[in-house]
Amino acid sequence: MEDFDLIVVGGGAAGFFGAIACAEARPGSRVIILEATPRVLTKVKISGGGRCNVTHHQFDTKRLVMSYPRGNKELIGAFHRFQPRDTVAWFAAHGVELKVEEDGRMFPVTNSSQTIIDCLEQTARQHGVGLRLKTLVQRVEKVDDHFLVHTKDGAVLRSRFVLLATGSMPFGQTLARDLGHRLVDPVPSLFTFEIKDPLLEGLSGTSFPRVHIQLKIPGAAQDFQQEGPCLITHWGLSGPAVLKLSAFAARELFASGYKAQALINWEYPLKYEAALERLDALRREHPKKKVSNENPFGCTRRFWEALLRESGLSAAQLYAETGRKQLQEIARRLTATPLNVEGKGVFKEEFVTAGGVAREEIDFRRMESKVCPGLFMAGEVIDVDGITGGFNFQNAWTGSWLAAQAMAYSLGDSPKA
Repeated sequence: MEDFDLIVVGGGAAGFFGAIACAEARPGSRVIILEATPRVLTKVKISGGGRCNVTHHQFDTKRLVMSYPRGNKELIGAFHRFQPRDTVAWFAAHGVELKVEEDGRMFPVTNSSQTIIDCLEQTARQHGVGLRLKTLVQRVEKVDDHFLVHTKDGAVLRSRFVLLATGSMPFGQTLARDLGHRLVDPVPSLFTFEIKDPLLEGLSGTSFPRVHIQLKIPGAAQDFQQEGPCLITHWGLSGPAVLKLSAFAARELFASGYKAQALINWEYPLKYEAALERLDALRREHPKKKVSNENPFGCTRRFWEALLRESGLSAAQLYAETGRKQLQEIARRLTATPLNVEGKGVFKEEFVTAGGVAREEIDFRRMESKVCPGLFMAGEVIDVDGITGGFNFQNAWTGSWLAAQAMAYSLGDSPKA
């Protein structure tokens, strides 16, 4: 039987980072990563359209936790010890420089996720971290002060500690459940909205820099609201504002069968009264001009024409021929368009779920199980998730680093956790 100090189950971002951090903090420790598939770091590979959105340039802990619909309270202390600033410093120390984009997302300056993959794989090798592919862990059992890890191929490995870093994969949650943990049923998070409405027809690709969306969900105790960029797609709506809503309302939307009503202000923070005032002014100042040619707002011509059509105006209608009720209808639709959400789409760059091991069963100072001492967890296997923008990777880096420090300290003379 092979003996290890740490067996990491899962070869993703959290698994590699935890293995490396433990090996760095406790040189000479016997660490191995077991990955069920033929490839490692697959989510890193596709993140950010192949560029890898490593983290977010938000170094204020109180603001940082606001980007986590589930786990924001538990992460406050964790981020005080390892946050995006530390992630940037860690990668810099390992030869990878990160850059900040306008929206705060951070990528390697190479604009290639392979840079992050190479860094993690090379650093793991340098520190003697083992790796076994196509090695599915079927069972983990606690025997006295160590664990026995049983794999599908019949091998049994013994280890002082186990780090579960299996993401949202069901088998990882099953391992935790079999060791006594309560699971929060997983539901999708970070998805787009399927909407069929005449207003949106033919407008795929039209974007808005800042909208406000109020989401009313049948049976929900509250409405959900978000603001930010938005994109009309051929199936409905996407963009940061929509994705944030999908994350914060993930469970309520799941319960409703993804049925909801969205009220959208396309020109936020413009209010109805101000919009109507602009239209009234145009009617006074340019009565002989076509309404379709005089758009006093920032939306595109295509959207403006669609808005007029749905408000009951003809393509050649002049401002002089437009009654106040029609102007009111334009202002209303511009600042509070009602759209029915009929289902969920996908967000190709992220695969995130809300759910996993119950947070109250984890000591977030060490990322150690309160139910099964010596068992550590990091990343999406726990019921913690963030919105899009690098926040889910940051949760993975932070959790696995904290787990590594705690395990390394227990293994010997490493810095105190």
